[in-house]
Amino acid sequence: MKKIYSVICLLSFSLLFISFTTVEKTPRILVYAKTKGFHHASIPAGLAAIQQLGAENGFAVDTTTDSSYFVPKTLKKYAAVVFMSTTGNILNAEQQTAFEKYIQSGRGFVGVHAATDTEYDWPWYNQLVGAYFKSHPKQQEAVLHIVDDTHISTKHLPKTWKRFDEWYNFKSIQPNLNILITIDEKSYTGGANGDPHPMAWYHTFDGGRAFYTEFGHTDESFKDPMFLQHLLGGIRYAMNK
Repeated sequence: MKKIYSVICLLSFSLLFISFTTVEKTPRILVYAKTKGFHHASIPAGLAAIQQLGAENGFAVDTTTDSSYFVPKTLKKYAAVVFMSTTGNILNAEQQTAFEKYIQSGRGFVGVHAATDTEYDWPWYNQLVGAYFKSHPKQQEAVLHIVDDTHISTKHLPKTWKRFDEWYNFKSIQPNLNILITIDEKSYTGGANGDPHPMAWYHTFDGGRAFYTEFGHTDESFKDPMFLQHLLGGIRYAMNK
């Protein structure tokens, strides 16, 4: 009887160990949505969409507006951090340093839409996200061109992609970005960057990986299968998965 009990205990422990090991091996991302300026109404839709992408694609998703997550002990749990339409100055000096070290450790960053309308006084962040928001015209339909269809975030997209959103003009665009998508300024009113006018890009930076997509102002964006696949590809790139 003791032998049977011992076997049962051993099997139970083994199953528990396997369960914990599986959980630990599941990659996890943090989606940060703090705003200190304009607050996009589409943020809840964006958070829900990424949670759904995680559930369908094998990664865990934590969401927060709490900047206290930006300490080394907490950040090290995450394969990537997503800034979901963040605005303004959303990290203090110590938190900025912690995030810099996080990226330098080889982790990833994804910026969505207003992530470029964030931390204008932090030059390192400008280099990470790739550009700063300058202005935008009214929301309207425009034509996008996929200039790199080999990347995981764009290989499913048509060469010419027509969609409705809010189109940013940028300043402080960084050199050496790998441009994925541009917008045709002749197809809408209010473009101010000329040709090329980038809308999505990726690059390696300071030891880590960064992806940015300008899309995502509207709730409808987060119901669009092509955009969701684009966003998923960016997350996978940042996670190095």
